[in-house]
Amino acid sequence: MTRHPPTPIITNPWAHLRQLTPARIALGRAGASLPTDAQLDFQFAHAQARDAVHLALDTEALAMQLEQRGHRVLQLHSAAPDRDIYLQRPDLGRRLSDDSAERVVGHAQQHAAGYDLAIVIADGLSALAVQRHALPFLQRIEEQIEQDGWSLAPISLVQQSRVALGDEVGERLKARMVVMLLGERPGLSSPDSLGLYFTYDPKVGRTDADRNCISNIRLEGLSYNLAAHRLIHLMREACRRQLSGVNLKDEAGMLSLDDGTPKTGNFLLG
Repeated sequence: MTRHPPTPIITNPWAHLRQLTPARIALGRAGASLPTDAQLDFQFAHAQARDAVHLALDTEALAMQLEQRGHRVLQLHSAAPDRDIYLQRPDLGRRLSDDSAERVVGHAQQHAAGYDLAIVIADGLSALAVQRHALPFLQRIEEQIEQDGWSLAPISLVQQSRVALGDEVGERLKARMVVMLLGERPGLSSPDSLGLYFTYDPKVGRTDADRNCISNIRLEGLSYNLAAHRLIHLMREACRRQLSGVNLKDEAGMLSLDDGTPKTGNFLLG
């Protein structure tokens, strides 16, 4: 009878919990180390995250898709001239380049009345997230923007951008509100997570306390419908109360996964 040598991998008793989360738990061990499969999987996820940071946003393709949907587009750039400087100088990613600032001001001079809403789409730290999720999410809020009668500025596509740059675009366009969509810092299980930042009365110098954030918008995270529902609620409340940030709580009812209707109340209390 042939005897097979025992496997060197010692399984973890919590292994069944891995079916419930993408987190790296209960990987087992081989001696004092991770099993080879788990180590290779980690290295692959790390490479995906690094690639997402350095991937360039295809603004031409995205602009074409937006224009096909009837949107006007402003293609802009931050004061960071390239990706290496952008990663080393966050401050430059928070302001428009001189040429882009002049372009925005030139458009604003032709529309002195301003707008109710400006939408900024930027690469951030994951252009992959923007390429995958920005347009599908935008489609979820277009109809509601029209129903609420909000005037929409040309959509700004910005390369090498940080969150705060959206406030400068909103201020220069004389927009009452600004929504910034950009790629979030990649994680080892989420290289394509889209973040959303909303500011009422955007101005240069606003801080994170003045903005509302909706994070992890992607197929495996917060769905497009739920994120759109929460954003529209925040925008309506912001217009009513004329503020955003820490003083504007996200009290939107969660949409039922069964029928799509809002549910109110605290989910912690059942």
